[in-house]
Amino acid sequence: MARILLGVSGGIAAYKALELARLATLAGHGVRVLMTPAAQRFVGPASFEGIVGAPVLADEFGRDPLRGAFPGDPLPNHDPIGHLELAANADVYLVAPASANTIAKLAAGIADSMLTTSFLACPAPRAVAPAMNDRMYADAATQANLATLRERDVRVIEPEEGALASRGERGVGRLPPPDRLLAEVEALLHAARGTWDGLRVLLTAGGTREPIDSVRFIGNRSSGRMGLALAEHGARRGAQVTLVAANVSLEGPAGVRRVDVTTADELAAAVREEFPGCHVLLMAAAVADFRPARAEPGKISREESRGLELRL
Repeated sequence: MARILLGVSGGIAAYKALELARLATLAGHGVRVLMTPAAQRFVGPASFEGIVGAPVLADEFGRDPLRGAFPGDPLPNHDPIGHLELAANADVYLVAPASANTIAKLAAGIADSMLTTSFLACPAPRAVAPAMNDRMYADAATQANLATLRERDVRVIEPEEGALASRGERGVGRLPPPDRLLAEVEALLHAARGTWDGLRVLLTAGGTREPIDSVRFIGNRSSGRMGLALAEHGARRGAQVTLVAANVSLEGPAGVRRVDVTTADELAAAVREEFPGCHVLLMAAAVADFRPARAEPGKISREESRGLELRL
């Protein structure tokens, strides 16, 4: 899991950062929150503190009770400079929402708050999620500032189109939903920790079924969740993933090629066909341990099933 530094600037979308912090914490990440003075006019620090289990920092001259540590980490035995220690310990830094004012300061290198100072000092991957009125977002100054940040390898999570805070107005400027923001952060983390670009991964998942007749079967129970999780992880890291799914009713992850099979023979045939082109083979399927010696072509009636002997 990762140490996520979340910067919250002033804007009506600041309430979404609460849900983002909650989702990230539930996912097992350690989260520390930095707020600008303007952000505190929209959301109180106590709300974040209750969610992430760590104090919120807003005053760059204030002392950090955790001395730069993230939730779950031991406290250092020295008293470091807060904005430097937090930035050094972070695995990723996301500013969400990022107001036009904060974006301008980050692009210009202005360090006048805990958020902006830590951003300059952070060696980890950084991202900003702009949120503002559509006309402010489209303004040449804002676009130039975002271009400057991109040139410095700061990831810009583009805003969405929809209803804006201004009554009756619609346009591009809405902060994306928290689950998408978390997915973007996790993708940024995966990319920073190493890429699997060009790696071809073959995966099996689910449980095979061997027919007794046209209706009944014997097999192993398996939802396929483990295989799907492995496939999603591989795809996020940039691998070309092929999933051979045995009776998996769950939807597969985006970007994964899927081959559906039913029996163990079908699974084996699919793996043999795909195996020569793969670099990695991960076998997470639950293959049936038994197969009826003969499968009836039709349905065995209730009368016929009395005293039925199943030969394997």
